[in-house]
Parts: sequence; structure tokens; C-alpha cells
Amino acid sequence: MARFHLSPPWQIFSREVEELFKYDPQVHVVYDEAENHIKLYVDEAEKAVALARLLPEKKVFGNITVKISVVPANDTANVAVPADSINEYIFNVAFAENGAFAFAKTITGIFDHNLTYVVFKNRVVQYFNDDLGDIYGCCSTLYQEIAKNVLGEREGIFYCTDKEERVGVNMPLGE
Repeated sequence: MARFHLSPPWQIFSREVEELFKYDPQVHVVYDEAENHIKLYVDEAEKAVALARLLPEKKVFGNITVKISVVPANDTANVAVPADSINEYIFNVAFAENGAFAFAKTITGIFDHNLTYVVFKNRVVQYFNDDLGDIYGCCSTLYQEIAKNVLGEREGIFYCTDKEERVGVNMPLGE
């Protein structure tokens, strides 16, 4: 008789964090299952400060709380990251060198409100995810969906997917 094992949501969340930073050579994600603690070891001080501003300190799943912390490899005392608001600068610093990230752009919208568009590469992300969403235990999603779940939704921040860059090729859908 086959036995099925489903991962709890906090383990699935840790996999999302790992996938979001998988292609960043300056960020190493470690999930301590016993402590329910996700640590991001960051090689560059300015990036560490920016990531600490973007990531929540904890994520709550019912009665389980997962702590999230950024551990810089060097001193962050003299790093000047603007503390006023979260804008394109913070995202561009936090995701610099990350192969999943395309760019971030802040524009002035209606009534002079700033709108920041965070654009991720046009790739399907697949990773092991033993929940009920797929019989084979594979999650297929986009980086923008992972970023929205990991970084949280904020007013004026929009997570997007970059357009496909196939210049001069007109192909029907599905090919």
C-alpha cells in the first residue's frame, strides 16, 4: 500500500524562498526545520540591508511561525540604503545578480502616487512540492507569484513577468 506524505505549508514556503534566490550567487538560503527559521546568508552588505527591508521578519501559518532573517557576510553599519520607502532602488539592489530578476521601475501614477513595477524573467519555475496541486509533486509557477508570496503584497508594488524576447518570430499560441 502506497503512503503519501504531504509537506506542511511552512516547508513549501521555504522552498519558495529557495527558488526565488536560487540563481543569485550572493545569496544562500538555509532552512532550519527544527527551529522553523529561514536564514539568508548574503555576501554583499548593501544587498543584505535591502533584502532585510523587503523580507518580512516572520511568516505565520496558523499556530506555526517561521522566522526569516538576513545574515550579512560583512559589516552593514556604513551602508546607506534609503529608509523612506520601498522603491525601484531597493529592489534593484536586493535582486542585483539574481538570474530570476529582470528590472524594477518606479513611475508616478494617478494623484502623484508612486507605483513600483518589479519585473521577473519570463520563465516557468518548477520545483518539488508535495501538496495536492500536482500528482507528481511538482509545482509549476512564475517568479512573480513566488515573489508576491515571499515578499508580501504592499500598496503600490506590482510583481510582473517580463515579455518574451523572440524578435521577428510570429508563432501561434502553444508552439
